[in-house]
Amino acid sequence: MKDNHLREEKIDGTTVFEGRIVRLEIDRVRLPNGGESRREVVRHPGAVLLVPITRDGRVILVRQHRYPTGEVLLEVPAGTLERGEDPVDCAHRELDEETGHRAGELVPLGVFFSAPGFCDELLSCYVARDLRPGDGLTGDSDENIEIVELSAEEAFAAIDSGEIRDCKTTASLLLARRRGYL
Repeated sequence: MKDNHLREEKIDGTTVFEGRIVRLEIDRVRLPNGGESRREVVRHPGAVLLVPITRDGRVILVRQHRYPTGEVLLEVPAGTLERGEDPVDCAHRELDEETGHRAGELVPLGVFFSAPGFCDELLSCYVARDLRPGDGLTGDSDENIEIVELSAEEAFAAIDSGEIRDCKTTASLLLARRRGYL
């Protein structure tokens, strides 16, 4: 492989924490130059992101408190994959739970890492179209979500003003715009 001169190789490692969603590993690695280093890695099962677009072209976002940041953030609906779950199935489930809608069509926008410097979380992003009522806002028992509908212009103005500061939301909206959905 052409990138072998850049690859690091795991020598050994240990799991120092295993939670409900993430696992923290500390690995000793061999560097391409023969030296050694330590890597702290958060293992995550992956997640899906949704850009739900209403029939009149508005995007559905959610506002929720994010404990790690201490802030209420405006974000695209998203959710963590369950073990072995297909991202499309997760996308349908999360759309219904977080927005109360079902999608007649899910269009893949892309797959990208959230923070590859320390985490292996892989995000699968979809546009949700042809929305219709679902089972209602069921959400997880530990989620408090407020639904916000914005025009594309309002959503991008929220990015410009700093109201949207979540990178997965910014990336998702930009991908949707680039592909002509917003």
